[in-house]
Amino acid sequence: MKKPILTLAAAGAILWSSFFGGFAQAASISSLKDQQNQIEKEKSELSSTINDADQQINSLNEQQSHVKEEMTRLDFAIDDTHKKISEKTAELEETKAEITRLQEEIKVTKERIEKRNELLKDRARNYQETGGMVSYLDVLMGSHNFSDFIDRASAVATIMQADQDILKQHEADKKSLEENQAKLEEELASVQTILADLEKMNQQLNAQRAEKDRLLASLEHQEEEIHEHKMELQEEAQLLAAQSAALQQAIALEQKRQEEAAAAAAAAAAQENNNSGSGNGGGDSTPPQPTAPVSSGAFTLPANGTFTSGFAPRWGSFHYGVDIANRAANVPIWAAADGVVIQSYYSSSYGNVVFIAHSINGQTYTTVSAHMETRFVSSGAVVKKGQQIGIMGNTGDSQGKHLHFELHRGEWNGSKSNAINPVGIVPMP
Repeated sequence: MKKPILTLAAAGAILWSSFFGGFAQAASISSLKDQQNQIEKEKSELSSTINDADQQINSLNEQQSHVKEEMTRLDFAIDDTHKKISEKTAELEETKAEITRLQEEIKVTKERIEKRNELLKDRARNYQETGGMVSYLDVLMGSHNFSDFIDRASAVATIMQADQDILKQHEADKKSLEENQAKLEEELASVQTILADLEKMNQQLNAQRAEKDRLLASLEHQEEEIHEHKMELQEEAQLLAAQSAALQQAIALEQKRQEEAAAAAAAAAAQENNNSGSGNGGGDSTPPQPTAPVSSGAFTLPANGTFTSGFAPRWGSFHYGVDIANRAANVPIWAAADGVVIQSYYSSSYGNVVFIAHSINGQTYTTVSAHMETRFVSSGAVVKKGQQIGIMGNTGDSQGKHLHFELHRGEWNGSKSNAINPVGIVPMP
């Protein structure tokens, strides 16, 4: 069983030891009040620690709010980046389609250039064979009359102009081809660069978002731990308050005991004066008989069942008690000895648990009965040895129906430094 979350103050054992010893040894009311003042001091210190925990929780809540705001900003940025990536991806597809279209135009342009090249090559060969312009002169000189000369001259001029147009168109197509190719390469590179930048930005934003997720989880875990610690402090504060109230009751009981003792002493003195010189005529009175114990000795069996685990190392830690298991229904749990219930409550680790203080032959002991299904006694109740205090169960940090029983010589504390092996002291099944 894991260590309980409740840190039982050492004042608990001092209180109940005085509670028993006060009557047995006539502890002074002043001493009881000193103990009560000590408890009030501890309550004040505990309240300050709880306030510190509240401040830490508030600080963590503020940090979580800032992280959530940043996560919201990142979510919007990621969404915007996704939209831009979609837009640029569509633009890239359009650019690729434009490239395909221009590639077809380039192909046609190249075919035209090739045809002109062949034509120009034919002209060049013709010039070489005919002497260039001489062929045109032959055409003109072969005119039959002036009108025929004019027609031939016009035809030659048209041919020559056509040659010039072919050369100009040839140069224009080559220039257009070069410009279109450069434009496409520039546009494609630009879109690809922008898309790569957006993808990189998206990766960075997602990495930041993941980091914020981890930070938020860490902050929430810290807050959870502080909440648990605060609950421990609040449980301890409740215990101190209960002990303070019980101590006030002990003071009242001590005052009453002293008054009754003084009255009895006065009555006895008066009776002795009245009976002086005369014999005792009264018979022996029979003292009241105590409730029969379950077993002889100071302690009795806390429950019937099978002894399943002892006071020893277990599962990587130390088991500071013994376990008694019983599958039967409504198995009773008994007070191991006369005592006063220090605390009866539900603990996240012990489950339904009852702490009892016992004073035996001047020595204070504390017993712990844990994992009960039901508790039958309340904090501050006076119990007798063998009195039923609950029913065996499987509550809290428990693995199956059983009683976890601890015995401490003195007070119970979080480190369980006073825990002792109950075997040989408390009867076991």
